[in-house]
Amino acid sequence: MNFITELSQYMVENVGELMALTVEHILMVVYGILLALVVGVPLGIIAARYEKLAPIIISITNILQLIPSLAMLAILMLYFGLGFETMVIGLFLYSLLPIVRNTYVGIKEVDDSITEAGIGSGMTPLQLLAKVQFPLSIPFLMAGLRVACVIAVAVACIGPYIGAGGLGKEIISGISLQSEVKIYAGAIPATILAIFADLMLGLFEKRTKKRVA
Repeated sequence: MNFITELSQYMVENVGELMALTVEHILMVVYGILLALVVGVPLGIIAARYEKLAPIIISITNILQLIPSLAMLAILMLYFGLGFETMVIGLFLYSLLPIVRNTYVGIKEVDDSITEAGIGSGMTPLQLLAKVQFPLSIPFLMAGLRVACVIAVAVACIGPYIGAGGLGKEIISGISLQSEVKIYAGAIPATILAIFADLMLGLFEKRTKKRVA
């Protein structure tokens, strides 16, 4: 009970700083995910449309996912320097795989009879993609987005190692000072962010499934 009381007191006393770190953490994740959507969705579409390119695109995003996060950030730091922007680029690269793969799978899972009906009605390939295939693939994309968000929230916690902020700043400070209170003060909000993002995107995923059903 003493630890819980101490932790609660610390978080109340430092609520302003913790809120600022939380906002910075959210911004890093949001910017990284948005970049991954802007790049990943078109890559997933290209992979679905051109089967010869699919293994190359999926393999590259797989390799990016397999690189240890600290190693990835260290490499990026050499080219982009320290700070917020470098962390965003790292989160973008780590978020690509689930978005690319799920966009690809979503489009490929569209029933052939639906595709043939669209072609039979005179749709061009672009119209077929925009009006039939992509809308039907959105539930798959949302599932990938959920995974990407949870990964991004976790990876963002090591941002302070390359000069970025976020809740990881509190966690790493706690490790340096051997303070359980500071570690939990950073880890608890980060965990809540990951759970909240997953729940909200899960609800949105269910709605998109109902719409396309």
